[in-house]
Amino acid sequence: MKITTRRTVLTSALAMATLTSGVAMAQTNYPDKPIRMVIAFPPGGPTDLVARVLAQKLTEQMGQSVVVDNKPGANGNIAAELVAKAPSDGYTIFYNTSAVTLSPALYKKMSYDVRADFAPVALTAVIPLVLAVHPSLPVNTVQEFVQYTKNNPDKLSYGSAGNGNITHLGAYMILQDKGLTAVHVPYKGSAPALTDLVAGQTQFTTDTINSALPFIKEKRLKALAVTSLKRTSVLPDVPTLSETIMPGFEVGAWQGVLVPAKTSPDIIKRLNTEVVKALASADVRAKLAIQGAEPLGSTPIEYGNYIKAELERWDRVVKQTGASLD
Repeated sequence: MKITTRRTVLTSALAMATLTSGVAMAQTNYPDKPIRMVIAFPPGGPTDLVARVLAQKLTEQMGQSVVVDNKPGANGNIAAELVAKAPSDGYTIFYNTSAVTLSPALYKKMSYDVRADFAPVALTAVIPLVLAVHPSLPVNTVQEFVQYTKNNPDKLSYGSAGNGNITHLGAYMILQDKGLTAVHVPYKGSAPALTDLVAGQTQFTTDTINSALPFIKEKRLKALAVTSLKRTSVLPDVPTLSETIMPGFEVGAWQGVLVPAKTSPDIIKRLNTEVVKALASADVRAKLAIQGAEPLGSTPIEYGNYIKAELERWDRVVKQTGASLD
């Protein structure tokens, strides 16, 4: 199964944002108080790590605090519903993940509509996943992992950041592709999932590189493969799934910024300008590179089109896997 992640051109988005910034800022005094950035996952997880880098830079640029507010649970739906119902004044923004395009395919009933209840601001970053195992597992390559799992059906368990999360479906697709079975253990975020994996309560995961990397470096986890098409600079000796057992396979955890649907176009332009500027800055790019995260950037229209395409893509994937959360 070929899973691709679309890239947007950061430089073109920055140029467009720069042209519109003067008009946007002339028409509003926004922001004149702190901005609340709602995150759908716990502190210390992959989304939180990137969001806090961005929030700090936005605070510096905009002269107002951008305060991170973690609201984990229900595959991001709790945070999404909160922001969807928030005032459309630009002071409550949603630092979202690919979960907003996964949930509609996984849940029969949704408390929000990502396209009707939100306005897109910008696509921010994408982070590859890494297939990592507990050191006690007697495997050192992804090929050995496949054979061991095949010889031990339903005896291994894998943790994820939540039911229907990309870290769940990443492992699910690998298992399905190879005809393997294992027990899924969902958590409320990557941090607790990795804590139990390191403790040996579960045996493997397909988590984001920035979450798992510290444990891999400390040799408390073994990295077997990454889900990007090319090897990542933070784990250069770890092969890709594409070059080993699943040719053409690529999947990543992408992130972005949304606001309530009726937010003023001027405020959206201002936020887009600042987000794209932050992503283009050398210090933010350096911090994200350390995490294995790739900064992206887009116009609001490009991000809206990207969300539409991802909704269609994951609807197909979920139907193929048969996954459901109802």
